[in-house]
Amino acid sequence: MASSFFPFSPAAFARRPTTLAAALLAAGVGANAWAQTASDTTSPARTAGANTAASSSATTNTSAGANSNSSSSNTTTGTPLPIVTVRGSNAQSALTVGGFGETPVAKLPLQASVITSDQLADRGLSTLAGLTSIDASVGDSYNSEGYVSYLKIRGYDLDNRFNYRRDGLPINAETALPLSNKSSIEVLKGTSGIQAGTSAPGGLVNLVVKRPTVELTSVTLGVSGSGTVEGALDWSHRFSDAYGHNSAFGLRVNLAAAHLDPELHDAKGKRWLMAVAGDWRVSPDTLVEAEVELNRQSQPSQAGFSLLGTTLPDAHSIDPRTNLNNQAWSQPVVFEGRTASLRVQHQLNADWKLQAHGAVQRLVTDDRLAYPFGCTASDGTYWASSYCPDGTFDQYDFRSDNEHRNSSALDLSAQGKLRLADMSHELSTGVLFSRFYSRLQGQAYNWAGTGDITGSLPTVADPTLSGANTDRDERSTEFYLRDAVQLSPRWQGWLGVRHTRLRRDSFQVNVEAGEEARTNYRQSVTTPWLGLSYAIDPELMAYASWGEGVESDVVPNRAEYVNQGQALPAMRSRQWEIGLKAGNRSVDWSVNYFDVTKPTWSDVAVDTAGNLQRRLDGTQDHRGFEGQADFKWSSGGLQASAMKLHARRHGSTDTSLDGLKPVNVPETTAKLLARQRVGLPGLELQAGLVYEGRRMVLPDNSLSIPSWTRVDLGARYEQALGRQTLVWRVGVDNVTNRRAWRESPYQYEHVYLYPLAVRTWRASVEWLL
Repeated sequence: MASSFFPFSPAAFARRPTTLAAALLAAGVGANAWAQTASDTTSPARTAGANTAASSSATTNTSAGANSNSSSSNTTTGTPLPIVTVRGSNAQSALTVGGFGETPVAKLPLQASVITSDQLADRGLSTLAGLTSIDASVGDSYNSEGYVSYLKIRGYDLDNRFNYRRDGLPINAETALPLSNKSSIEVLKGTSGIQAGTSAPGGLVNLVVKRPTVELTSVTLGVSGSGTVEGALDWSHRFSDAYGHNSAFGLRVNLAAAHLDPELHDAKGKRWLMAVAGDWRVSPDTLVEAEVELNRQSQPSQAGFSLLGTTLPDAHSIDPRTNLNNQAWSQPVVFEGRTASLRVQHQLNADWKLQAHGAVQRLVTDDRLAYPFGCTASDGTYWASSYCPDGTFDQYDFRSDNEHRNSSALDLSAQGKLRLADMSHELSTGVLFSRFYSRLQGQAYNWAGTGDITGSLPTVADPTLSGANTDRDERSTEFYLRDAVQLSPRWQGWLGVRHTRLRRDSFQVNVEAGEEARTNYRQSVTTPWLGLSYAIDPELMAYASWGEGVESDVVPNRAEYVNQGQALPAMRSRQWEIGLKAGNRSVDWSVNYFDVTKPTWSDVAVDTAGNLQRRLDGTQDHRGFEGQADFKWSSGGLQASAMKLHARRHGSTDTSLDGLKPVNVPETTAKLLARQRVGLPGLELQAGLVYEGRRMVLPDNSLSIPSWTRVDLGARYEQALGRQTLVWRVGVDNVTNRRAWRESPYQYEHVYLYPLAVRTWRASVEWLL
């Protein structure tokens, strides 16, 4: 959809949550990837067993924070070997999005989680919105079937323009991001100024691309919902070069396709993905990597419910399978993406490495919706924030076709170790160049008639492209330096600083007078980050950290804004955090307290004619406790996470809002993932529980949606067939068929309500050749 941080049209402003593209894309592997000839630590559940020269294949299943059980089938002469369980911990793996190179997650003075492709497969998750069922700190922020995934971390909405990375490089997430060729998803929690020039303060999400490993062939077939069928191929191979150098070249191919037929009515669609990644070990010191990804998704999206006048409808009285985007003229939202990256890493010596990493991303979107918004009652009363008390609403024909969003990025960096003042330093420094531009055309946002919440009233299409749109250009240059200094055997200090120079321009298109409302501005911002950690013992660490982040925006181009198109002052957020981390063979755990303050803005009425001024208006302060643990035993494990959040508004010019809770932010969340091997060898039973506390619906806190709990069940069975393995998965989400309002986004003075999805079955089989 045509949303932007520059002026944009009323249609786009009302259609979806404000997001825009700001950046770019990427791909990459760990710093010492060229040395891994027998293992791929970021591959999904099927990597060749390290240090097992005779093995032909193995399966390693890792999960957020630690590895879950897994089996492998290894062969030397064709005789099947017994299933072997490989266990480990992602807490001991490097975190790409952490910014400190090869330092394990468990040793960093920050909170992060890693969700692997195997964990996504076990849970039947194919979109980023699925992360909300795994990590208590990650929540929904306007997630509808068939559309872009929107997330919040620590109660703050992530900005799809600036808070997403792909192998460490910024990407535009205003699209349906495919996960079939991703080995893991990293979630960094907290102020992200150390890794992003401008971004929302909740954190960052980084997609890690699957790279060539040793021999691997995996074929998967799955079914779910009321008729969704999907298949995937994951193939990897290494080749020798003309000089006989073993495994000098690597190739990995991922293919996926799906016919989409979810439990939600009128939402059939399809998607496909083709991705190829290759590498060339030019020498023991030099690695060249390249990858290309093509994807497409076409599916009608889901329109939200709303209040009925001033009344919150009973979730039990609403069929959650009803899609209000069900008109005969409704068209699917279409996302197309092309991504390519190239990375060259060179090891200068034992201590220093150079890297050049560049990428391009090309997105095309057809954004369409039979869009319910507000209500004009029979007596002439207009309800902007809700539907009519009788369940009717105004329906609009929204269409914005052929939206182009193009991004590119180039990161040049050096990483290494040195000794200064009798202290050991691990340094990383570099510069990131990025460019983004969008090219849109006219859009439709036309009244189509009156609909109702049963979806039974027909309306009439009006696809006239009468609305304006906004084209945008952005360039940024980011200089960064990070240092991890060993102060003593137990104390370690951490320093990060990033200086960002921005140049942004925009102009309207499809307006009567031609190009209008040109906006351009320049900003330079510097974001520091500091940390200190203390090793209480080899398995327990205490830490404290402080950092800043910056958001940069302009006023939308709606005519009612007296300052439309003007740049807002840079909004600087601050966070401090203290915590404990521990890990051993039986449990990895962490607890922490955080405090984040960010400026916020409001639309303030300046006269009786309805004209508005957007301006900074106090702060939104979030503080809370987080806890997460991964308990491991020989036949299973339990992953648990919880967050208690105290989020409030302060300093608003509307004093009635001071001390109130922000909308759509639960105070308490808890997520559990349990697994246990039982009876039959290779059989693992799984269970998940999601609890989310009540959320405020209106800014004045006069209405809220109740808390809810969802229970999911699943099973995984690994069956050895000679030299091959079958991995069977089955599951049912929302076992009790619980009905509740899952979330309540408040956008543009309008309340949206999204119901919890109904009970859904899923099953798949993965064939490891």
